[in-house]
Amino acid sequence: MGIFNRFFGRRRTEMLPPVDLSLLKVDMHSHLIPGIDDGSRNMDETIAMLAKFESLGYQKVITTPHIMGDFYKNTPEIILGGLEEVRSTAKSLGLKIEIEAAAEYYFDECLMDRLKRKERLLTFGDNHLLFEFSMMSKPDKIEELFFEMLTQNYKPILAHFERYTFFFGCVDKALEWQEKGIEIQLNLNSLTGHYGPDVKKQAQRLVDSGAIDYVASDCHRMDHLMIMEGNLQTPYFHKVMKLDLKNSLLF
Repeated sequence: MGIFNRFFGRRRTEMLPPVDLSLLKVDMHSHLIPGIDDGSRNMDETIAMLAKFESLGYQKVITTPHIMGDFYKNTPEIILGGLEEVRSTAKSLGLKIEIEAAAEYYFDECLMDRLKRKERLLTFGDNHLLFEFSMMSKPDKIEELFFEMLTQNYKPILAHFERYTFFFGCVDKALEWQEKGIEIQLNLNSLTGHYGPDVKKQAQRLVDSGAIDYVASDCHRMDHLMIMEGNLQTPYFHKVMKLDLKNSLLF
């Protein structure tokens, strides 16, 4: 019976061709500036990741270091100074990929205070502002946050919706917030199982619902890009790439 099943009982899995990431043109969420958050540790790692982005077909990366209360005390000056060092080194080594920088703002009292004081925030594209929540605890005053961002003409993008445990099993909030002008970003590696099976299922729900505006690597280290590359043939990578994504509009 085992031999019979081996030869006749199983259908051969159809191999899909790898998706073409060059269609995205832009990766808009990564951590590539050395030594300022939990991403790249040094310039060698940064250059290796930029070279990999280029080989995968990307024409631009918008790197987004964390700004998080007292934990990652990054400022526009720190981030933009680091950007210039990365650009200079990449150019000297012959890399062609464009490199920009903004930030990934953690929703805490510091972010709300910055908004109320109308402090300069780092954005990209058409005044897009990338922000994130705590992964485990649903924050208070979400609607107040949205009000402050939208009334100041920011175009908010919520990072990796699929990773927030308090939304597991449902994507209604993503659809509701899109109607209010909050755009939704998905980490591509969430579709690989890299962050665990629950995140993978939630990512698949987002893809199935079409509630995604941007996909991104959220690259902190070379492994993230290698995992992405190893999953380009999987069905959900094909499915997400068929959505009306906005990455290329940032080029």
